Amino acid sequence: MANDTTQTELAPGPAEPQDRAALAALYEETMRPFAEGSIVKGTILEVRPNEVLVDIGYKSEGVIPASEFRDLSAVKAGDQIDVLLEGIEDEAGMVVLSHEKALQKLKWDRLIQKCSEGGVVQGRVVSRVKGGLIVDVDGVDAFLPGSQADLTPAHDLDAYVGQTFDFKVLKINHERHNIVVSRRELLEEQRNEKRRELLADLKVGQIRKGTVKNITDFGAFIDLDGLDGLLHVTDMSWGRIAHPREMVSVGQEIEVVVLDVNQEKGHVSLGLKQKTPNPWTDVEKKYPVGSRLRGRVVNVAPYGAFVELEPGVEGLVHVSEMSWTKRITRASDLLSTGQEVDVVVLNVNAEEKKIALGMRQCEENPWDAVRERYPIGSRVRGVIRNFTSYGAFVELPDGIDGMIHVSDMSWTRKVNHPSEIFKKGDEVEAVVLEVNPEQQRISLGYKQAQEDPWSSITSRYKVGQKVKGTVSKLASFGAFVKLEEGIDGLVHISQISDQRVEKVKDVLRVGQEVEARIVRIDPVERKIGLSIKAASMPDEEFQVSEEMLQGLKGADELGGLAGAFDEAFNLTEKEWKPGTKEE
Repeated sequence: MANDTTQTELAPGPAEPQDRAALAALYEETMRPFAEGSIVKGTILEVRPNEVLVDIGYKSEGVIPASEFRDLSAVKAGDQIDVLLEGIEDEAGMVVLSHEKALQKLKWDRLIQKCSEGGVVQGRVVSRVKGGLIVDVDGVDAFLPGSQADLTPAHDLDAYVGQTFDFKVLKINHERHNIVVSRRELLEEQRNEKRRELLADLKVGQIRKGTVKNITDFGAFIDLDGLDGLLHVTDMSWGRIAHPREMVSVGQEIEVVVLDVNQEKGHVSLGLKQKTPNPWTDVEKKYPVGSRLRGRVVNVAPYGAFVELEPGVEGLVHVSEMSWTKRITRASDLLSTGQEVDVVVLNVNAEEKKIALGMRQCEENPWDAVRERYPIGSRVRGVIRNFTSYGAFVELPDGIDGMIHVSDMSWTRKVNHPSEIFKKGDEVEAVVLEVNPEQQRISLGYKQAQEDPWSSITSRYKVGQKVKGTVSKLASFGAFVKLEEGIDGLVHISQISDQRVEKVKDVLRVGQEVEARIVRIDPVERKIGLSIKAASMPDEEFQVSEEMLQGLKGADELGGLAGAFDEAFNLTEKEWKPGTKEE
């Protein structure tokens, strides 16, 4: 019985219903699944100087570093907090918890719920890092690349720290909890929207205010409060400008006229000169043909010079209209940029915006009085200025040029090129042969200013006279002997020696001195016939024979003495060699 009594006393009685419910709840809480990486509620058991002890209802507690709490003094035992379960059990058998990471995950989850890639969020720039900036978006750090901070490259990223902006979400990395944002894309979208509104509002002919944004060689870009328009250099001024910087500078505020709007391409053409009247209007009335004006040289080209008559109106002075007498090949030889000159209007074409000007018309034309100043037969002095193949130009007083033809350079020789007689810069005396003011031409003669040695040849030489000379040329039919300057005689091959001569070069050589008799003189044809073998005859026995004349006649048949002279003088000294004509 004792045993029964004891057993009855120790056996538990039936449990009350509320106790059973409490026990069930306790059991369920104890058996609750705990997954690493999940966020659970924890109760603070104890706040220590360097750590906080937290109970999450697991078989062991966890310790959280005090550094994860912003204000440790505000934390007390019994408080419930969210913690991230990083590990079920560490080496000490305790769960591994993080309050800070739990908060970050909760913030991330809340942020992801209200934004996505392409969406817009607001954030505050908190710090600068390598390559960009860190932006706080609802407690989550987002990365803002430096290239995405503004519309233009940012040179000082520190200036953005502490400022709050709207950003566009570029990319979300859910695994790493990374967000990349852009302020630039949002600004570009806003600017494009503003551009579309402004483009729709722009009308050709409107006057708009803008700021010079950029300058190039071909013009300037003007910011029309969010829309860039091009002000081309040709639309900056009615006058000539070398570079847009002469008219505008970066940052300058100006008023411009809308010239064209391309809605599809978003292009806007602007004008500055269109704000003022076109100076070419009624230009024919302002500058009638024949009027004399004064202008400034603004550009010099090889073919002429552009002279500004007023801002926006220029005329061209062609090189042919610069001087009555000077032959100007390049305008720069006479004029330079910035020089002021007097001009006369020659022609006006308002449609093509062209004005032909002349400078020489401001002076008296010396050719108008050339007949009185240089009558035919008068002697003049001048300087050899230039050569052509057919003559030499002589500069006379007043800058007028006369020309000496090669045929009027020498009485005694055929001149192939003026350089055989003259050098540039030589001062010469000549006779006026012809004057033609209409064609601005004066023909001069050099030989006419000198005595013709053939005009008095019969007073110096007689038939039968013995003369001495120097062999100057050799030909197949004979030799030429120089008697005096400009006077040569011909010794036919039959009159060289009493012996038969097969080749002239076998008997005579150039430069050799010989004595001969004159057997023929013809002043009209300018011929002198000589005989070397007749020089040995006594004077009383000499008589012109048929043989002597027959030999000269043979030379005439070959082209005459004059022809022989022409043939000989057509060869240069380098080309001519004794005997070259004998074969």
